[in-house]
Amino acid sequence: MGGKEKYIYGPVPSRRLGLSLGVDIVPVKVCTLDCIYCQVGRTTEKTIERKEYVPVEPVLAELNNRIDNGLTADYVTISGSGEPTLNSRLGELIGKIKKITKIPVAILTNGTLLYRPDVRADCLGADVVLPSLDAGDEQTFQKIDRPHCDINIEKVVSGLVEFRKEYAGRIWLEVFIVDGVNTGDKQIAAIKRAVERIRPDKVQLNTAVRPTPEAGVGRVDADTLQRIARQLGAGAEVIADFSKVGIAELDKGSCEKSQNKQAEISETLLSMLKRRPCSLDDIFSAVDISRNEVLKYVSILEKQGRIYSAEKGGKVFFKAR
Repeated sequence: MGGKEKYIYGPVPSRRLGLSLGVDIVPVKVCTLDCIYCQVGRTTEKTIERKEYVPVEPVLAELNNRIDNGLTADYVTISGSGEPTLNSRLGELIGKIKKITKIPVAILTNGTLLYRPDVRADCLGADVVLPSLDAGDEQTFQKIDRPHCDINIEKVVSGLVEFRKEYAGRIWLEVFIVDGVNTGDKQIAAIKRAVERIRPDKVQLNTAVRPTPEAGVGRVDADTLQRIARQLGAGAEVIADFSKVGIAELDKGSCEKSQNKQAEISETLLSMLKRRPCSLDDIFSAVDISRNEVLKYVSILEKQGRIYSAEKGGKVFFKAR
């Protein structure tokens, strides 16, 4: 499982990428934005400076170790606790990952630095790039994404347009919908104009189904998301997970693990929950233990004060303190 790894986490279940092994190459939370909905939390260092925030060598060592122990994943996903394109060795890392595994590489990015030729060049080696675009106008962009002062919406959209011209792989554009902020016809029309310029392979709509650090970030319902998808046109789909899971659904019966195994599983769960809130179902999908054991480990960690729970949309999520 690799609970003691510093830069790699999961694999975790992803509605967009299947079983995804996360690779974290910037510290918490170094980013170009401070989005009101970000599940990682508030940005602690808002910057556009590219540098070697995390060295490539230990990341590759952890990945090699996983591969040697029989890694099963649909994607190696460069993402994590901040904006990955801020790491100046991103292109080098992608190239070296491609040499040691045939698992496709994805980049989960906010897309704000793609106006830079060096960032676009670094991303060209990925199999799929998943940028975000939550607004088509400056006012909405500022309200939702709270960017670095040197970033504006036209710079973001233009960067994505240029990247589309240069990149032969797949671009899946995520649009995060916040109730009452970017749900109006005017805001959706502006996003549609931007999408038509960018020409992504997919437009994927999401909303706040997980707990957010900012109070009052309203999720929209499934019907509203479907309506917005129709407004945006062909290629738009809803990826928000509105399914519910409760403790009563968990299977009964468990098996004892050794102390070392218990510690390994606990550390694996903590590693996952440091990056994003997960439901019991998310955790079960990511680790090779029974549903009852998932509940057992979550209960222990909660009693120890190492994780906490929060409800969003009738669903309980857990996150590391």
